[in-house]
Amino acid sequence: MISRKYPSTRLRRLRQSESIIDLTSECAVTKNDLIQPVFVKEGLSDKEPIESMPGIFRFGEDSVLKEIEEINQLGIRAIAIFPVIDPSKKDSKGTEATKRDNFISRVLGSIKSKFPEMLVIADVALDPYTDHGHDGILENDEILNDQTLDVLAEQSLVLAEAGADIIAPSDMMDGRIGVIRKKLDENNFEDKIILSYAAKYNSKFYGPFRDAVNSKNNLGTSDKSSYQMNPANSLEALNEVAMDIEEGADIVMVKPGMPYLDIISKIKEEFKVPTFAYQVSGEYAMIMESVNKGWLDKGVIIESLTSFKRAGADAVLTYFAKDLIKEFNL
Repeated sequence: MISRKYPSTRLRRLRQSESIIDLTSECAVTKNDLIQPVFVKEGLSDKEPIESMPGIFRFGEDSVLKEIEEINQLGIRAIAIFPVIDPSKKDSKGTEATKRDNFISRVLGSIKSKFPEMLVIADVALDPYTDHGHDGILENDEILNDQTLDVLAEQSLVLAEAGADIIAPSDMMDGRIGVIRKKLDENNFEDKIILSYAAKYNSKFYGPFRDAVNSKNNLGTSDKSSYQMNPANSLEALNEVAMDIEEGADIVMVKPGMPYLDIISKIKEEFKVPTFAYQVSGEYAMIMESVNKGWLDKGVIIESLTSFKRAGADAVLTYFAKDLIKEFNL
Protein backbone atom coordinates (compact mmCIF):
# COMPACT_ATOMS: atom_id res chain seq x y z
CA MET A 1 0.00 0.00 0.00
CA ILE A 2 1.30 3.43 -0.92
CA SER A 3 1.65 5.75 2.04
CA ARG A 4 0.03 9.11 1.44
CA LYS A 5 0.67 12.26 3.40
CA TYR A 6 -2.47 14.27 4.11
CA PRO A 7 -2.72 17.85 5.36
CA SER A 8 -3.73 18.28 9.00
CA THR A 9 -6.89 20.09 7.91
CA ARG A 10 -9.57 18.00 6.25
CA LEU A 11 -12.66 20.00 5.42
CA ARG A 12 -14.69 16.83 5.01
CA ARG A 13 -14.51 16.25 8.77
CA LEU A 14 -17.26 18.85 9.11
CA ARG A 15 -19.45 17.05 6.57
CA GLN A 16 -19.63 13.63 8.21
CA SER A 17 -23.25 13.88 9.37
CA GLU A 18 -26.32 16.07 9.14
CA SER A 19 -25.80 17.08 12.77
CA ILE A 20 -22.33 18.55 12.23
CA ILE A 21 -23.39 20.07 8.90
CA ASP A 22 -26.26 21.87 10.63
CA LEU A 23 -24.09 22.89 13.58
CA THR A 24 -21.50 24.55 11.35
CA SER A 25 -23.96 26.07 8.88
CA GLU A 26 -23.07 29.69 8.10
CA CYS A 27 -26.65 30.77 7.47
CA ALA A 28 -30.13 29.31 7.74
CA VAL A 29 -33.63 30.16 6.57
CA THR A 30 -36.29 30.52 9.27
CA LYS A 31 -39.93 31.55 9.20
CA ASN A 32 -38.81 34.96 10.49
CA ASP A 33 -37.11 35.55 7.11
CA LEU A 34 -40.25 35.04 5.03
CA ILE A 35 -42.83 37.47 3.66
CA GLN A 36 -45.84 36.01 1.84
CA PRO A 37 -47.19 38.01 -1.12
CA VAL A 38 -51.01 38.00 -1.34
CA PHE A 39 -53.23 39.01 -4.27
CA VAL A 40 -56.69 40.44 -3.57
CA LYS A 41 -59.23 40.94 -6.35
CA GLU A 42 -62.12 43.36 -6.32
CA GLY A 43 -65.52 41.74 -6.92
CA LEU A 44 -64.28 38.18 -6.30
CA SER A 45 -66.35 36.19 -3.80
CA ASP A 46 -63.98 33.31 -3.04
CA LYS A 47 -60.62 32.64 -4.72
CA GLU A 48 -59.35 31.83 -8.20
CA PRO A 49 -56.12 30.20 -9.40
CA ILE A 50 -53.42 32.11 -11.25
CA GLU A 51 -52.64 29.90 -14.23
CA SER A 52 -49.03 31.01 -14.66
CA MET A 53 -48.28 30.59 -10.92
CA PRO A 54 -49.21 27.01 -9.91
CA GLY A 55 -50.59 26.90 -6.37
CA ILE A 56 -51.07 30.67 -6.06
CA PHE A 57 -54.50 32.33 -5.99
CA ARG A 58 -56.27 35.65 -6.14
CA PHE A 59 -58.55 36.13 -3.13
CA GLY A 60 -61.71 38.12 -2.64
CA GLU A 61 -62.25 40.72 0.06
CA ASP A 62 -63.67 38.15 2.48
CA SER A 63 -61.76 35.01 1.48
CA VAL A 64 -58.42 36.75 1.92
CA LEU A 65 -59.04 36.78 5.68
CA LYS A 66 -59.09 32.96 5.70
CA GLU A 67 -55.81 32.93 3.78
CA ILE A 68 -54.18 35.33 6.22
CA GLU A 69 -55.45 33.29 9.14
CA GLU A 70 -53.55 30.28 7.76
CA ILE A 71 -50.46 32.42 7.13
CA ASN A 72 -50.66 33.70 10.69
CA GLN A 73 -51.06 30.21 12.14
CA LEU A 74 -47.93 29.09 10.29
CA GLY A 75 -45.97 31.78 12.09
CA ILE A 76 -45.32 34.08 9.14
CA ARG A 77 -45.17 37.60 10.51
CA ALA A 78 -45.49 39.69 7.36
CA ILE A 79 -47.46 39.78 4.14
CA ALA A 80 -47.19 41.97 1.04
CA ILE A 81 -50.60 42.82 -0.39
CA PHE A 82 -51.25 43.49 -4.09
CA PRO A 83 -54.62 44.64 -5.45
CA VAL A 84 -56.43 43.59 -8.61
CA ILE A 85 -59.02 46.29 -9.16
CA ASP A 86 -62.15 46.47 -11.30
CA PRO A 87 -60.98 47.30 -14.87
CA SER A 88 -63.68 49.97 -15.15
CA LYS A 89 -61.88 51.97 -12.44
CA LYS A 90 -58.60 52.21 -14.34
CA ASP A 91 -57.64 55.41 -16.12
CA SER A 92 -54.56 57.10 -17.56
CA LYS A 93 -53.60 58.74 -14.24
CA GLY A 94 -54.42 55.95 -11.80
CA THR A 95 -56.80 58.16 -9.85
CA GLU A 96 -58.42 55.23 -8.04
CA ALA A 97 -55.16 54.76 -6.12
CA THR A 98 -55.72 57.98 -4.16
CA LYS A 99 -59.35 57.41 -3.12
CA ARG A 100 -59.73 56.81 0.59
CA ASP A 101 -62.63 54.38 0.21
CA ASN A 102 -60.98 52.30 -2.50
CA PHE A 103 -60.80 48.52 -2.56
CA ILE A 104 -57.30 48.12 -1.10
CA SER A 105 -58.11 50.52 1.76
CA ARG A 106 -61.09 48.40 2.74
CA VAL A 107 -59.01 45.23 2.58
CA LEU A 108 -56.24 46.75 4.68
CA GLY A 109 -58.75 47.87 7.30
CA SER A 110 -60.27 44.38 7.51
CA ILE A 111 -56.90 42.67 7.78
CA LYS A 112 -55.55 44.96 10.49
CA SER A 113 -58.81 44.74 12.42
CA LYS A 114 -58.70 40.94 12.56
CA PHE A 115 -54.90 40.44 12.58
CA PRO A 116 -53.40 43.52 14.27
CA GLU A 117 -50.10 41.73 14.90
CA MET A 118 -49.54 40.89 11.23
CA LEU A 119 -47.15 43.25 9.46
CA VAL A 120 -48.82 44.39 6.26
CA ILE A 121 -46.68 45.75 3.44
CA ALA A 122 -48.61 47.88 0.92
CA ASP A 123 -47.32 48.36 -2.60
CA VAL A 124 -47.05 51.92 -3.92
CA ALA A 125 -47.20 52.15 -7.72
CA LEU A 126 -49.83 53.05 -10.27
CA ASP A 127 -49.69 50.03 -12.57
CA PRO A 128 -52.67 48.24 -10.94
CA TYR A 129 -54.70 51.43 -11.47
CA THR A 130 -53.69 52.66 -14.94
CA ASP A 131 -55.29 51.67 -18.21
CA HIS A 132 -51.87 51.62 -19.87
CA GLY A 133 -50.20 49.35 -17.28
CA HIS A 134 -47.35 51.70 -16.38
CA ASP A 135 -46.26 52.66 -12.86
CA GLY A 136 -46.64 56.39 -13.50
CA ILE A 137 -48.62 58.98 -15.42
CA LEU A 138 -48.18 58.52 -19.15
CA GLU A 139 -48.38 61.37 -21.65
CA ASN A 140 -47.36 61.14 -25.31
CA ASP A 141 -45.75 57.75 -24.58
CA GLU A 142 -43.56 59.30 -21.88
CA ILE A 143 -43.71 58.68 -18.14
CA LEU A 144 -44.02 62.01 -16.31
CA ASN A 145 -41.74 61.52 -13.33
CA ASP A 146 -42.46 64.64 -11.27
CA GLN A 147 -46.21 64.67 -11.83
CA THR A 148 -46.31 61.03 -10.77
CA LEU A 149 -44.58 61.84 -7.48
CA ASP A 150 -47.54 63.81 -6.19
CA VAL A 151 -49.89 60.92 -6.90
CA LEU A 152 -47.56 58.38 -5.26
CA ALA A 153 -47.27 60.54 -2.15
CA GLU A 154 -51.05 60.76 -1.87
CA GLN A 155 -51.40 57.03 -2.51
CA SER A 156 -48.90 56.37 0.30
CA LEU A 157 -50.90 58.54 2.69
CA VAL A 158 -54.12 56.71 1.81
CA LEU A 159 -52.42 53.36 2.50
CA ALA A 160 -50.96 54.60 5.78
CA GLU A 161 -54.36 55.87 6.93
CA ALA A 162 -55.94 52.54 6.00
CA GLY A 163 -53.55 50.71 8.34
CA ALA A 164 -50.55 49.58 6.28
CA ASP A 165 -47.55 49.03 8.55
CA ILE A 166 -44.96 49.38 5.79
CA ILE A 167 -45.20 51.56 2.70
CA ALA A 168 -43.37 49.96 -0.24
CA PRO A 169 -42.78 52.16 -3.31
CA SER A 170 -42.09 49.87 -6.27
CA ASP A 171 -42.53 52.43 -9.04
CA MET A 172 -38.87 53.49 -9.55
CA MET A 173 -39.64 57.16 -10.11
CA ASP A 174 -36.69 59.41 -9.22
CA GLY A 175 -37.15 61.23 -5.92
CA ARG A 176 -40.23 59.37 -4.76
CA ILE A 177 -38.87 58.31 -1.38
CA GLY A 178 -38.21 61.90 -0.30
CA VAL A 179 -41.65 63.07 -1.43
CA ILE A 180 -43.41 60.14 0.28
CA ARG A 181 -41.41 60.58 3.50
CA LYS A 182 -42.33 64.26 3.59
CA LYS A 183 -46.03 63.53 3.01
CA LEU A 184 -46.12 60.90 5.73
CA ASP A 185 -44.26 63.08 8.23
CA GLU A 186 -46.51 66.07 7.59
CA ASN A 187 -49.53 63.89 8.40
CA ASN A 188 -48.23 62.48 11.69
CA PHE A 189 -46.92 59.22 10.22
CA GLU A 190 -43.30 59.85 11.20
CA ASP A 191 -42.98 56.27 12.44
CA LYS A 192 -44.36 54.67 9.29
CA ILE A 193 -41.71 52.42 7.73
CA ILE A 194 -40.71 52.85 4.09
CA LEU A 195 -39.48 49.76 2.26
CA SER A 196 -38.03 50.96 -1.03
CA TYR A 197 -37.82 48.78 -4.10
CA ALA A 198 -34.49 50.55 -4.52
CA ALA A 199 -32.93 48.27 -7.14
CA LYS A 200 -35.81 47.09 -9.30
CA TYR A 201 -34.65 45.83 -12.65
CA ASN A 202 -36.43 45.88 -16.00
CA SER A 203 -36.70 42.12 -15.91
CA LYS A 204 -38.45 39.50 -18.00
CA PHE A 205 -39.13 37.51 -14.82
CA TYR A 206 -42.25 39.59 -13.98
CA GLY A 207 -44.62 38.01 -16.51
CA PRO A 208 -46.71 35.85 -14.15
CA PHE A 209 -47.11 38.74 -11.69
CA ARG A 210 -48.53 40.93 -14.45
CA ASP A 211 -50.96 38.11 -15.21
CA ALA A 212 -51.89 38.00 -11.53
CA VAL A 213 -52.74 41.72 -11.29
CA ASN A 214 -54.24 41.90 -14.80
CA SER A 215 -51.81 44.56 -16.03
CA LYS A 216 -50.15 42.54 -18.81
CA ASN A 217 -52.79 43.25 -21.43
CA ASN A 218 -52.83 46.95 -20.52
CA LEU A 219 -49.07 47.19 -20.93
CA GLY A 220 -49.16 45.43 -24.30
CA THR A 221 -45.88 45.67 -26.22
CA SER A 222 -44.69 48.64 -24.16
CA ASP A 223 -41.95 48.16 -21.54
CA LYS A 224 -40.65 49.89 -18.44
CA SER A 225 -37.05 50.41 -19.48
CA SER A 226 -37.26 54.19 -19.04
CA TYR A 227 -37.63 53.86 -15.26
CA GLN A 228 -36.69 50.34 -14.19
CA MET A 229 -32.99 49.47 -14.09
CA ASN A 230 -30.89 48.01 -16.89
CA PRO A 231 -30.11 44.36 -15.99
CA ALA A 232 -26.52 44.93 -17.17
CA ASN A 233 -25.80 47.48 -14.41
CA SER A 234 -24.65 46.93 -10.84
CA LEU A 235 -22.94 50.19 -9.80
CA GLU A 236 -26.13 52.02 -10.71
CA ALA A 237 -27.91 49.97 -8.05
CA LEU A 238 -25.57 51.41 -5.42
CA ASN A 239 -26.49 54.91 -6.57
CA GLU A 240 -30.19 54.09 -6.39
CA VAL A 241 -29.87 52.70 -2.87
CA ALA A 242 -27.74 55.61 -1.66
CA MET A 243 -30.33 58.10 -2.92
CA ASP A 244 -33.23 56.24 -1.31
CA ILE A 245 -31.50 55.93 2.05
CA GLU A 246 -30.64 59.63 2.02
CA GLU A 247 -34.28 60.46 1.22
CA GLY A 248 -35.60 58.42 4.15
CA ALA A 249 -35.93 54.75 3.21
CA ASP A 250 -35.72 52.43 6.22
CA ILE A 251 -35.34 49.19 4.26
CA VAL A 252 -34.17 48.61 0.69
CA MET A 253 -35.04 45.77 -1.63
CA VAL A 254 -33.63 44.10 -4.74
CA LYS A 255 -35.99 42.72 -7.37
CA PRO A 256 -35.78 40.10 -8.93
CA GLY A 257 -33.89 37.82 -6.59
CA MET A 258 -31.71 34.92 -7.71
CA PRO A 259 -30.45 36.51 -10.96
CA TYR A 260 -29.31 39.48 -8.83
CA LEU A 261 -27.63 37.85 -5.84
CA ASP A 262 -24.49 39.85 -6.61
CA ILE A 263 -26.50 43.07 -6.23
CA ILE A 264 -27.88 41.97 -2.87
CA SER A 265 -24.36 41.21 -1.67
CA LYS A 266 -22.92 44.53 -2.86
CA ILE A 267 -25.71 46.55 -1.28
CA LYS A 268 -25.47 44.78 2.05
CA GLU A 269 -21.70 45.13 2.17
CA GLU A 270 -21.75 48.79 1.12
CA PHE A 271 -24.63 50.17 3.20
CA LYS A 272 -25.19 47.67 6.04
CA VAL A 273 -28.89 48.50 6.22
CA PRO A 274 -31.85 46.08 6.29
CA THR A 275 -31.87 44.56 2.81
CA PHE A 276 -34.73 42.49 1.41
CA ALA A 277 -35.02 40.45 -1.78
CA TYR A 278 -38.05 39.57 -3.87
CA GLN A 279 -38.11 36.06 -5.31
CA VAL A 280 -40.42 37.10 -8.12
CA SER A 281 -43.23 35.35 -9.95
CA GLY A 282 -41.08 34.10 -12.83
CA GLU A 283 -38.58 32.55 -10.43
CA TYR A 284 -41.43 30.89 -8.54
CA ALA A 285 -43.14 29.62 -11.70
CA MET A 286 -39.98 28.03 -13.11
CA ILE A 287 -39.08 26.27 -9.86
CA MET A 288 -42.64 25.17 -9.06
CA GLU A 289 -43.27 23.76 -12.53
CA SER A 290 -39.97 21.87 -12.43
CA VAL A 291 -40.80 20.41 -9.01
CA ASN A 292 -44.35 19.48 -10.03
CA LYS A 293 -43.06 17.66 -13.12
CA GLY A 294 -40.31 15.87 -11.22
CA TRP A 295 -37.50 17.60 -13.08
CA LEU A 296 -36.11 18.98 -9.81
CA ASP A 297 -36.28 17.75 -6.23
CA LYS A 298 -38.38 19.99 -3.97
CA GLY A 299 -35.22 20.65 -1.94
CA VAL A 300 -34.35 23.20 -4.61
CA ILE A 301 -36.90 25.50 -2.94
CA ILE A 302 -35.01 25.75 0.34
CA GLU A 303 -31.73 25.89 -1.59
CA SER A 304 -32.96 28.93 -3.50
CA LEU A 305 -33.95 30.72 -0.27
CA THR A 306 -30.62 29.84 1.33
CA SER A 307 -28.86 31.60 -1.54
CA PHE A 308 -30.62 34.84 -0.58
CA LYS A 309 -29.49 34.55 3.03
CA ARG A 310 -25.95 33.72 1.95
CA ALA A 311 -25.89 36.82 -0.26
CA GLY A 312 -26.90 39.01 2.68
CA ALA A 313 -30.68 39.36 2.48
CA ASP A 314 -32.38 39.88 5.82
CA ALA A 315 -35.81 38.81 4.53
CA VAL A 316 -37.33 37.50 1.32
CA LEU A 317 -40.68 38.09 -0.32
CA THR A 318 -41.45 34.67 -1.75
CA TYR A 319 -44.53 32.83 -2.98
CA PHE A 320 -42.99 29.73 -1.39
CA ALA A 321 -43.31 31.09 2.16
CA LYS A 322 -46.23 28.90 3.25
CA ASP A 323 -44.90 25.80 1.51
CA LEU A 324 -41.43 26.28 2.98
CA ILE A 325 -42.80 26.11 6.50
CA LYS A 326 -45.03 23.12 5.73
CA GLU A 327 -42.45 21.12 3.77
CA PHE A 328 -39.29 21.92 5.71
CA ASN A 329 -40.60 22.55 9.25
CA LEU A 330 -38.97 25.96 9.52
